[in-house]
Amino acid sequence: MASPKVARYRIQRRLGVELPGLGKAGALERRPYPPGQNGNKRRKFSDYALRLEEKQKIRNHYVLREAQLRRFIRQAKTGSGANWTSKLMGLLETRLDNLVFRLGWAPSIRSARQLVGHGFVMIDGKKVNIGSVVVKPGQKITLSEKGTKNQIYLHAKQSPRLPEIPDFIRREGEGVNEVGTVQSLPGTEMVPFTFDAGLFTEYYAARNV
Repeated sequence: MASPKVARYRIQRRLGVELPGLGKAGALERRPYPPGQNGNKRRKFSDYALRLEEKQKIRNHYVLREAQLRRFIRQAKTGSGANWTSKLMGLLETRLDNLVFRLGWAPSIRSARQLVGHGFVMIDGKKVNIGSVVVKPGQKITLSEKGTKNQIYLHAKQSPRLPEIPDFIRREGEGVNEVGTVQSLPGTEMVPFTFDAGLFTEYYAARNV
């Protein structure tokens, strides 16, 4: 069985894009083609395969099961507004585990989820241990003192996975005084990898979600 590191490299090579949420950079540097015997041969894609790839990018980057993703899609489709895909990306980007990752407090979304699960993360001063919680604009995210001493946080600070904090988040302070604030609701433009929202929308258009 492949190690988690190797598996994450293979996922990115198969999809042909680096997915920051997986926490493993450099998957495409030495072998920018899919894994397997025929990986470096030219591939022909059907319309379905192209749409499926966009869906798989979202699932793997945000570390979601299909049922979880569909639940967020249903939520994004409620209310007014036709662009449910943009609303969906706003929901996924403002999940607590993703925000901890995007603030540079964890090297991957999975490790950010561990910080949250261990009770090291707070929203408006209250401990939250569920990574899927959606943080609202104006709410403040902080770490406990134990959280700032955790190896996940220290590793992320030493080797940031992403070079910049996205515009929809503000980060202030240092260590235990560090605060992250959601400033606005993001859309598809904040997804941190190459992503075709149209193909993603088409994938689910014919499915009863």
